[in-house]
Amino acid sequence: MKNIDQYNFAGKKALVRVDFNVPLNDEYHITDDTRIRAAVPTINKILNDGGAVILMSHLGRPKTGPEEKFSLRHLVPRLEREFKTTVLFAPDCVGPEAARLAHELQPGQILLLENLRFHKAEEKGDPDFARELARLGDVYVNDAFGTAHREHASTAVIARYFPNDKMMGYVMKAELENARLVLDNAQRPYTAIMGGAKISDKILIIEKLLDRVDNLIIGGGMSYTFVKADGGEIGSSLVEEDKLELANRLILMAKEKGVNIMIPVDSVVADAFSNDANVDTCLSHHIKPMWMGLDIGPTAREQYAAVIANSKTILWNGPMGVFEMSNFSVGTEAVAEAVVAATANGAYSLIGGGDSAAAVNQLGYADRVSYVSTGGGALLEYMEGRTLPGVHALERTDY
Repeated sequence: MKNIDQYNFAGKKALVRVDFNVPLNDEYHITDDTRIRAAVPTINKILNDGGAVILMSHLGRPKTGPEEKFSLRHLVPRLEREFKTTVLFAPDCVGPEAARLAHELQPGQILLLENLRFHKAEEKGDPDFARELARLGDVYVNDAFGTAHREHASTAVIARYFPNDKMMGYVMKAELENARLVLDNAQRPYTAIMGGAKISDKILIIEKLLDRVDNLIIGGGMSYTFVKADGGEIGSSLVEEDKLELANRLILMAKEKGVNIMIPVDSVVADAFSNDANVDTCLSHHIKPMWMGLDIGPTAREQYAAVIANSKTILWNGPMGVFEMSNFSVGTEAVAEAVVAATANGAYSLIGGGDSAAAVNQLGYADRVSYVSTGGGALLEYMEGRTLPGVHALERTDY
């Protein structure tokens, strides 16, 4: 599989699939530009070679075609500040205007196409739509690891129209290298931290990790399914009743494999799902009726931090509580601080995208861990051993 260091873009128009799915506030201002910053080196490489750049991305989940709140037009000012040049904008990603702008594009210029998902054909992986996109450029670069697990027109199907001129960008390259490091070359002790709301989202990765890790730390809403499976009383905490047997099986599997599985011994609980609710701390196995666990408690924070401090490889995916609410963000902050301290002491730490990446960025710790993934779902699927269509399309030589 080619990467862009092996290619000279002089005189070429590079069609670059980026992941500019960034959060916007009510005034359409970007609130977290991590994904834009991640793509800058790839774009600069093409421009510095003397090429032109055509950027394509999705934003959000538009349901019925164009919607103002999902327009990539709102990203133009941020891109112009970054590259100190005018960024051209195509009001559609295909059609005569996009074709004209691409045809007239000169070396050193940047063209941003409108949201790919304004067309249903994108998510359907429509080959005719992919072909129309492909006609805009001379070479295809996929730098959108965050969507590599989707078999969409712009992430997988389009590659067939560039049999000899398709490659990964720097983001894709770094994501795969860092994922492989924790998959194949992890130093021990190896600790995985799994949080978030549901076990069902993490079943396959947890099963996979039990063959690799020394410690598996559980937090977030899904921990209460484990607690109930272990015989605990969890009040009105989030629980997946149909996954209790699975949680029990994972606990037994961990013991059989000698993995230290850690479920929060205590919790910060509330009498409502609100930052203004009454708050208390109690043992996770003894939560009163009508109360719910919304964060790991002080003893769990100490225990988790001690294990993380002794680790040489750390994979973290998912928050420890409802970190968007300040009263229930302490556990996630404590884990983040422990990961940062372990990294400073020589551990390798991979933050697995999604909410854990958002938390690390919000706390200002992004440059104090080893790597922050831009693709939560894609990273998990890759680590589960699944084939990512966006990566496979770059590897194929049979087109």
